[in-house]
Amino acid sequence: MAEVVKMPKMSDTMTEGVFAKWHKKVGDQVKSGDVLAEVETDKATMDLESYNDGVLLYIGVQEGGAAPVDSVIAVIGKAGEDYKAALDAASSGAPAAEEKKEAAPAAQANAAPAAPKVDTSSIPATVIRMPLLSDTMTEGTIEKWNFKVGDTVKSDDSLADVATDKATMEVVGYEAGTLLYIGVKEGEAAKVNDIIAIVGKAGTDVTPLLQAGNDAPAPAAAEQKAEAPAAAPAAQEAAASSDDDSRVKASPLARKMAKDKGINLNDVKGSAEGGRIVKKDIEDYKPSAAAPAQAAAAAPAAGAPAKAEKAITLPTFTGEEKFSERPVTQMRKAISRRLSESLFTAPHFYVTMSIDMDSAIAARNKMNEYAPVKISFNDLVVKACAVALRQHPAINSSFLGDKIRTNEHVHVGVAVAVDEGLLVPVIKFADGKSLSHISVEVKDFAGKAKNKKLQPAEMEGSTFTISNLGMFGVDEFTAIINTPNACILAVSGIQQVPVVKNGAVVPGNVMKVTLSSDHRVVDGALAAAFLQTLKQLLEEPVRLLV
Repeated sequence: MAEVVKMPKMSDTMTEGVFAKWHKKVGDQVKSGDVLAEVETDKATMDLESYNDGVLLYIGVQEGGAAPVDSVIAVIGKAGEDYKAALDAASSGAPAAEEKKEAAPAAQANAAPAAPKVDTSSIPATVIRMPLLSDTMTEGTIEKWNFKVGDTVKSDDSLADVATDKATMEVVGYEAGTLLYIGVKEGEAAKVNDIIAIVGKAGTDVTPLLQAGNDAPAPAAAEQKAEAPAAAPAAQEAAASSDDDSRVKASPLARKMAKDKGINLNDVKGSAEGGRIVKKDIEDYKPSAAAPAQAAAAAPAAGAPAKAEKAITLPTFTGEEKFSERPVTQMRKAISRRLSESLFTAPHFYVTMSIDMDSAIAARNKMNEYAPVKISFNDLVVKACAVALRQHPAINSSFLGDKIRTNEHVHVGVAVAVDEGLLVPVIKFADGKSLSHISVEVKDFAGKAKNKKLQPAEMEGSTFTISNLGMFGVDEFTAIINTPNACILAVSGIQQVPVVKNGAVVPGNVMKVTLSSDHRVVDGALAAAFLQTLKQLLEEPVRLLV
């Protein structure tokens, strides 16, 4: 009989898995213990083994696809066996889905018939909507209409000047014909995608277009025509200015661009109707040789003794905007979820302390002459933290909602960076292990993490976490608490700086550490006391051995 294979829960926080690779295909012989596929969970990429013998009859999730925990991913049985009955039996939610499908037509039958849509395809007119002129724009204000109802417009004419949240810009209709309708008065705002105008064949009834667009009745033509003359004085007022080139017909955006670039509008030839200057004309304008000559001639007339400065022309550089996107991995989803919950739930506070590492450097060099493995500064920090946690159990605690758990064992999590994100293997009972033992475990876990071989059990149960960016030359940073821990230690690099010893300034080696603490569990004095103990242990490493 065919056996259904369901997505197992491979970690305590796993909700779904992504299939990185299938090692078997439909029709292949499968034995118990064979690796069917590689599954990417929220913590690691793991092998999915078969617990059945037979032929792979069905694959329910393709490579790159995700499957929730306990969903059907494959069927194994005898060659040629009908596996659909097994699938139907596993899909317990199917009857309910069928009931919903059957209920849908009944609900539709009882519902009132919807009003028939207006067919606008045969109407010789086009709706002009408020465009999205900036990435943050939600609405635009019509500063000025450049045409009135009944005017003939071309496809490249600027219909109106619109003030957005960032600048005043031109709205081009990209349609040729007669301006049949204006939906927004000067000074009024329209939301993005609202109808602001209609352009088409003269005499066309635009009522169906308005009903299909904004579901608002079209105002009478007489009202529109009455509004047009009223707008004329406002247009004349907007055109009035104290500039020398104020009489030149130009859009507000073109006028602003000309002012910013020091261009006299009298020297620019407009390309819009009636010689009106628009944005494109300013961008394409190139100063002629006559312009500097006129400026030079104007200087003596104004009584200025200085010579006219030569205009600086910057070369035009055009780049290409491009980007790449990639799907969010299961590990990155888990990191995002857990760290967001930590930062926005636990009230963090941070305490930083500088540690003199001269003695630690000397002690490490001496230890490495005899140790069976090379001991790193990170190993010293792990051991020192483990010993300090014994003396400050409040730091080795967790907030559990209605109670605070103080852990009597010391399990130190060590953050390891991998390509997909961050993993935190745990050195268990770190306070009782030697530096050599800690060094071997850390190196082993780091190798497993980079090869995606860490098991969930090796990343669970931490009571305190260390994040070390010292190898990257970081001077100082803060870390987000790895819940349910109450604290995390951020370790920076060892910096050679001047220090004062015995009243004299001498070169020294200083390492800064920052403890991030959950204020629901730990107070400032407790955090400072823990760092003082850590400082004493690292500044006198012999304390780690007793």
